[in-house]
Amino acid sequence: MGYFAYFQIFRSEDFINSPYNTRQDTFAEHVIRGEIRSADGKALAQTVVGEDGSETRYYPYGRMFAHAVGYDSNGKSGIESFGNFSLLRSHAFFLEQVVHGIQDQKNQGDNIVTTLNYDLQEAAYQALGDNRGAVVVLEPATGKILAMVSKPDFDPNTIASEWDNIISDTDSDNSVLVNRVTQGLYPPGSTFKILTTLEYLREHPDYQNYNYECTGSIAMDHTEIHCYDNAVHGTENLEKSFAKSCNTSYANIGLELDKKAFIELCDSMLFQTNLPISYPFNKSSFVLKEDSDSDEVTQTAIGQGKTLVTPMHMAMITAAIVNQGVLMRPYVIDHTENYKGVTVKSYRSSQYGSLLTEEEAGKLQEFMSLVVSEGTGSKLSGQSYQAAGKTGSAEFSNNKSESHAWFTGYASTEEKGTIAVTVIVEKGGAGSAAAVPVAKQVFDRYFNQ
Repeated sequence: MGYFAYFQIFRSEDFINSPYNTRQDTFAEHVIRGEIRSADGKALAQTVVGEDGSETRYYPYGRMFAHAVGYDSNGKSGIESFGNFSLLRSHAFFLEQVVHGIQDQKNQGDNIVTTLNYDLQEAAYQALGDNRGAVVVLEPATGKILAMVSKPDFDPNTIASEWDNIISDTDSDNSVLVNRVTQGLYPPGSTFKILTTLEYLREHPDYQNYNYECTGSIAMDHTEIHCYDNAVHGTENLEKSFAKSCNTSYANIGLELDKKAFIELCDSMLFQTNLPISYPFNKSSFVLKEDSDSDEVTQTAIGQGKTLVTPMHMAMITAAIVNQGVLMRPYVIDHTENYKGVTVKSYRSSQYGSLLTEEEAGKLQEFMSLVVSEGTGSKLSGQSYQAAGKTGSAEFSNNKSESHAWFTGYASTEEKGTIAVTVIVEKGGAGSAAAVPVAKQVFDRYFNQ
């Protein structure tokens, strides 16, 4: 009896809201599906009722919010899926519901107000252009998801008519239904040097004494590692190695690390772990072992090898660094309200936990600032905001001339606070050339308006 009471009060909504619970379908017989709105009040999804009583789900901004908001035809995805129960509940005035029941009329469902920022979403969508890839923007202090763009995309207004063509397309590169922000697994390239650096800092309190002579390449047992574009960086300390994203220096660093400690660090950084998010996701993988040879160790240290990560995961690591080591759980639903605007339920930010110490976060912030002031992220220097981050160029096939372009970082002003942005441009080449400009357009839109 005690558990039954607990279930009714605390767990019943979770089970009803499950996308596998067919009971939700019966709610639509009595309730007109509510709206999904941006944080600034724009309708991102709404139900249009025809004169004959027919209902059509309409997405005013089409493809722009496709993966974030999702679709409500041929199944559900995105907020349409995990927010389904809220959209099919009605908290209209009680007497109004009684009258509608007597007249056999539907009640208006509750609206979901999201954390999504229309201007940031538009900026990210336009900046990514015709490229395949993903952009995600978080508010580190709260965990709010401010923007989420994945391409290639789809038009949720026409997905029903195009469904057969979509699901018959077996080209994995064209998988338009995949939300690359949370489901796309990519080699992290040099963005992973953030974690390699953190492990080195933990093992070497005297990291200021690190010194390396970069000649542009370093030979391993069976492979040879080159710096991007065969650059020769010369004499480097740890800070310069990070700012210039020197592969040979980081291969050398990798050989000095305690493999067991490195594995434990990445486990604590949510590799092989379920992410605390509502969207469907794939786990990031870090498969280094204590008996891995030097080739695998060095490839792993520079973000290649078998390591795979999602853009959302990389954004969460970045957000924790800027938030003094504390990761806030990412969330996209701010509150629900009835159709007259009365709040029904509010969702608050919550801590997931500390991924690193405040001191470690401060050191990594310094390193990431050098990337902008002296290194591969220089296109973000001299702006109205202070930016920091890490670029990456990730090889993904036997064709060494092709690579995905990464950027993960953050920017802030006293007036508007801080946002974290992670970008991947598939086959974009250098992160500094392809991904940084995308992030810059997002930062510019947020801080300069």
